[in-house]
Amino acid sequence: MLETVIKRDRDMGTPARVSEKTVTLTIDGQEITVPEGTSLMRAAADAGINIPKLCATDSLEPFGSCRLCLVQIEGRRGYPASCTTPAENGMVVYTETPKLHDLRRGVMELYISDHPLDCLTCPANGDCELQDMAGVVGLRNVRYGYDGANHLKAEKDESNPYFTFDASKCIVCNRCVRACEETQGTFALTISGKGFDSRVSPGQDQPFLDSECVSCGACVQACPTSTLQEKTVIMMGQAEHSVVTTCAYCGVGCGFKAEMKGQEVVRMVPWKDGQANRGHSCVKGRFAWGYATHKERVLKPMIRKHITDSWKEVSWDEAINYAASEFRRIQQQYGRDSVGGITSSRCTNEETWLVQKLVRAAFGTNNVDTCARVCHSPTGYGLKQTLGESAGTQTFDSVMHTDVVIVMGANPSSGHPVFASRLKRRLREGARLIVIDPRRIELVSSPHIKADYHLQVRPGTNTALLSSLAHVIATEGLIAEDFVAERCEEKAFREWRDFVSLPENSPEAMEEITGVPAQAVRGAARLFATGGNGSIYYGLGVTEHSQGSTTVMAIANLAMATGNIGREGVGVNPLRGQNNVQGSCDMGSFPHELPGYRHISDNTVRAQFEKDWGVTLQPEPGLRIPNMFEAALGGSFKGLYCQGEDIVQSDPNTQHVAASLAAMECIVVQDLFLNETAKYAHVFLPGSSFLEKDGTFTNAERRISRVRKVVQPKNGKSDWEVTVALSNALGYPMNYTHPREIMEEIARLTPTFAGVTYEKLDKLGSLQWPCNDDAPEGTPIMHIDQFVRGKGRFMITKYVPTDERSTRRFPLLLTTGRILSQYNVGAQTRRTPNVMWHGEDVLEIHPQDAEDRGVAEGDWVGIQSRSGETVLRATLTDRVQPGVVYTTFHFPESGANVVTTDSSDWATNCPEYKVTAVQVTRVSQPSEWQRQWSRFADIQQKLLRERSRETEAALTGK
Repeated sequence: MLETVIKRDRDMGTPARVSEKTVTLTIDGQEITVPEGTSLMRAAADAGINIPKLCATDSLEPFGSCRLCLVQIEGRRGYPASCTTPAENGMVVYTETPKLHDLRRGVMELYISDHPLDCLTCPANGDCELQDMAGVVGLRNVRYGYDGANHLKAEKDESNPYFTFDASKCIVCNRCVRACEETQGTFALTISGKGFDSRVSPGQDQPFLDSECVSCGACVQACPTSTLQEKTVIMMGQAEHSVVTTCAYCGVGCGFKAEMKGQEVVRMVPWKDGQANRGHSCVKGRFAWGYATHKERVLKPMIRKHITDSWKEVSWDEAINYAASEFRRIQQQYGRDSVGGITSSRCTNEETWLVQKLVRAAFGTNNVDTCARVCHSPTGYGLKQTLGESAGTQTFDSVMHTDVVIVMGANPSSGHPVFASRLKRRLREGARLIVIDPRRIELVSSPHIKADYHLQVRPGTNTALLSSLAHVIATEGLIAEDFVAERCEEKAFREWRDFVSLPENSPEAMEEITGVPAQAVRGAARLFATGGNGSIYYGLGVTEHSQGSTTVMAIANLAMATGNIGREGVGVNPLRGQNNVQGSCDMGSFPHELPGYRHISDNTVRAQFEKDWGVTLQPEPGLRIPNMFEAALGGSFKGLYCQGEDIVQSDPNTQHVAASLAAMECIVVQDLFLNETAKYAHVFLPGSSFLEKDGTFTNAERRISRVRKVVQPKNGKSDWEVTVALSNALGYPMNYTHPREIMEEIARLTPTFAGVTYEKLDKLGSLQWPCNDDAPEGTPIMHIDQFVRGKGRFMITKYVPTDERSTRRFPLLLTTGRILSQYNVGAQTRRTPNVMWHGEDVLEIHPQDAEDRGVAEGDWVGIQSRSGETVLRATLTDRVQPGVVYTTFHFPESGANVVTTDSSDWATNCPEYKVTAVQVTRVSQPSEWQRQWSRFADIQQKLLRERSRETEAALTGK
């Protein structure tokens, strides 16, 4: 386990430089060779020589303000700053001389003369660079008194819920400002005033909470004093050991150091060696981990016969045995296929593997599915058909080599903020940007970034727009003919080229359909085809459509046609939503596929699993999630094991889902909280948080990273142990003692994971599959010499209008998405101070549409579709175009999915969340569904409280 006594990561002072040329110099008598462009500070650090510093840190470009890192260079006048002076051939440098010692001590004396001398009571005591440097330079007294002007009584800013800003301790080193600019890319901080009046200012001298600060923590991480300090550290003190693990929020998969005091987390610090995040973080991973100890977390197993009954707290054995007996009863009464399971994209690969194994081997059915069904299943289908593998092609680092970026149907700043920061850095360096989105996302225009083209496509017409882009490339001679001839199927390419070249696919013909001006489409197509390395990043705004799979294939066509596959800086990159949605698919969570995306009907593959598992598997695909619901209403599907997913809140047509669950006889929910799905459960098995897990997650770049147990499970069991116990109770033995053994089984049966071991992950930090004999250390970039399927296959992607379109009754189109501070169904983030930024779902509506309906800012509005009606508060904005409204789905009482319909992708049944025809009207009271939801929620909470009171009475003997 990567567990250490707290020790600050070594800071090399300035970033590493990459160059084929090297220079050789002498520092303090040592001859050193470094890449050209390396600073003297970094060169010295490479040789083990630490030059004192305050404003320099290796995550930021050198600044040269603190004057503590001065050195002496033979033959040169003065004492230059080592952080800003590049190494040159033949230099002779001295880092320690009597003169340098005096200069540095004088500099430190000036710093300390305007700094509180409260080190013993300061929360940063023992973790303060100013304190360290005072010791390094040998400062023993300060000649300057405190009678003159100083900043010692500057007020603290306590507005941010996660950290405090104590201006009295600020040394104006600029590190926080530079971190906000360079690392995060928000530009929320600045230095206001001049000379003695210089001070760090959020926004226009605003409190942090009111400024543009996104609370990513980069400024806190960069601060060398306790000016910016986590409130948990102030409250709990310095940590004494740390454990490296992986964030359990989005699909970026950031590495973190959980800094601990015993069994308590003091803070989560982005891991400097994290290969997905490179030491950066967002507000969720950095700060919003308190849900793991929230008072609403359910820690004891519970059972009940009917959902109108009070919950009964029972032992683990009783809960497991009751669930197993109910599943056996149902199968005996209704047949083998009357039960199924849903795996979790928040759980580890190992836990997900066991759930799908339990369904196939213990239940004896293939009725298993995962939340990828409702998000990225079209990615799996579309990329498999065209490129041969159901995953993205690149690393996140690859974006730093791109020249033209298409961001389509994704909002990285909100959904994948750490990747967005890296993308914004590349854009500031000169890369060009094309945004395809119905909504004006932050990337369209933000500090120092402006998209070259924003193709504000009408919801539901993605395929038409991509066909018109391809038309320009094909008819204007912009196809990468050599790449296509060498790497792609000739017949399929010719048919595709003929198809996209048809006049009906031209930008002019498609303009009426897509709403995007033809000239903008032509300009964007030419830019992407001729601008150098072209990369495409897309999200749920691509997949969650009736033509989601078609659009994914159209994206792959575009990448192949322009030769943008198989090297750094290019590729097709789906931005996965949940932390392990890629892994849940890899582990065989679809009803038609065994792990590794191999069809269940393949006799050879199935025989391998049957031999290893000692059981006969069914050769026919099982039910998808929507089919489970229909079968439940039809009376043939009666039992469900749901691990870590809240399908009532997250799946479309909420009332349909709820009715389906109400028709079942045994629902077993394994989760942290009594969520919307658990309110329909008959057995509740308390889940474990990511802080309590051992295993692996796989992120959007196919990166497998270790998840390490930081604290013992507060519920008494890890999730994998619960599944093992249920399988054993069902009569199918599982005999694992640690998740390591499960990974050994995964590697034994899954070719893309064949070379994955915990030992290798500990050694290398992470691995990107495929990892096998051909690629023992993983595969950062896919399809380098040839596609996984051999030759790339172009697919005809004819635009077919969705049935879900605006009408006289429902004239507006609703689309949905996420916001930065909240995550998915909000079960985790709603139980943290993140609600201070976003405490309710709101409906974005264009001022023109609002005026037509008499709606003002903050009014309650009813949103009605053919599926249902809910009520939200309106906010007027031109981020959405006329005719389009937008909301998030983070709060259950909002009922965003009450109005989404059962319209879905033709190939995968992925719901069409992004296009729902609605009408919006001003109202004064909640919808009927919301009133029913409120009543039902109150009843379920009452039944939970009654369980609590009964338990308390049993414990006290009263």
